Amino acid sequence: MNLVIASSSIDGGIGCWDLQTGAEQLRYKTCASPPNGLASIGSRFLACSQLRDPSATSGYILYWSWSKPQGQIKSFPAEPIKPLAANSEGSYIVGGGSSGDIYLWEVATGRLLKKWHAHYRAVTCLVFSEDDSLLISGSEDGCVRVWSLFLIFDDVRRQQASHLYEYSFTEHTLRLTDIVMGYGGGNAIIVSASEDRTCKVWSLSRGRLLRNIVFPSIIDAIALDPGEHFFYAGSRDGKIYIAALNAASSPSNSDGLHIIGSLSDHSKPVTCLAYSSEGNLLLSGSEDGMVRVWDVKTQNIIRMFRHAKGPVNNILIVRRPESKEQASSRRHELLLPPPLEKYANSTDEDMDNKAIITLPDTRDLPSYLSSQLINDHIKQLQQQGSSAAAEMDEERLKLDCKRYVQMVQNLKKNYDNLQEFCVNELLDGEPMGGS
Repeated sequence: MNLVIASSSIDGGIGCWDLQTGAEQLRYKTCASPPNGLASIGSRFLACSQLRDPSATSGYILYWSWSKPQGQIKSFPAEPIKPLAANSEGSYIVGGGSSGDIYLWEVATGRLLKKWHAHYRAVTCLVFSEDDSLLISGSEDGCVRVWSLFLIFDDVRRQQASHLYEYSFTEHTLRLTDIVMGYGGGNAIIVSASEDRTCKVWSLSRGRLLRNIVFPSIIDAIALDPGEHFFYAGSRDGKIYIAALNAASSPSNSDGLHIIGSLSDHSKPVTCLAYSSEGNLLLSGSEDGMVRVWDVKTQNIIRMFRHAKGPVNNILIVRRPESKEQASSRRHELLLPPPLEKYANSTDEDMDNKAIITLPDTRDLPSYLSSQLINDHIKQLQQQGSSAAAEMDEERLKLDCKRYVQMVQNLKKNYDNLQEFCVNELLDGEPMGGS
């Protein structure tokens, strides 16, 4: 079953419908989410950042199970969190702060594993790559940055690096509104949208701008065609523009010639988009309070959902387990994880208490080429059957052992010298002992 999840920027709750039948499943109460602030955590439960006022100096994060309409777990981060994202397995959740900091928590324990200063202004967008090895962030400073989790978790390389990001794309001139990433890990493309009325296409393998497309109106949402031939751009003029990705062009081409069509039915700005590969359906949410389901082949609307009240600003398509899986899934949902920590248990310098993931030595390779190593390592840890915290502690001990190899060698040398000294002293003292 594919569910459509839609939230609002005012306290209008979260709507939930069956994508195929259109039947409403459950309406979640008391939710006021910022754009990009709604996330599905491994399809097990929902998480949403809460900001009653965009300029608020405090906020919180709510967890909802699939079976109860009230938020069940409330977390209070150190600052207001706007965008949220989770990796595909739901083991990590990241949040972007108003200060420009990014926070990374372990879902199972709620531990704040990492925090780093990512941007000069508030973070507005966060998205994981398909293999979960990269995190892409966008900000009010107009910058798009690519972060390798391999580097973020590797404290040795982290201390040696001149900067943490893999790439920093600064060609946008105004606030970032949305980011999507294609398939291919380190060879994927990134499409970013900004209030400067442009969408820019970036190459991860080349680390540069591939295309710049100017639109008639500000673009607040983008969705990528699974074949990556084109992308959809939801604008503030109520239209959804279709832009080609495979036409020949130079990055300096900004005359909008790549806009090959548009979908138009919303009466107010389009705020969010989602693409369902099952049936080739495009979902659009708008300030008019409606969610429309488009057949992209015929460009016709086949279904509409109405939010309870207020504008729609986030849409998710979440696959829920069927029949045999449902019973075990419901039992699992009853046990939501603990709240997210406000602060880390230790500073970055306190190596004895810090959670660290160490990976095989790949220092001669670019960080984004290590995605498979990250996945393999995490899966190995998960297969061990121990708790996530114990796994982290085990890995920390391994790192300590590696770091102290040189010390052990030095101690061994000192021990050999001391042993030789003691033997000589004993031999020299034997005549005295016999007298």
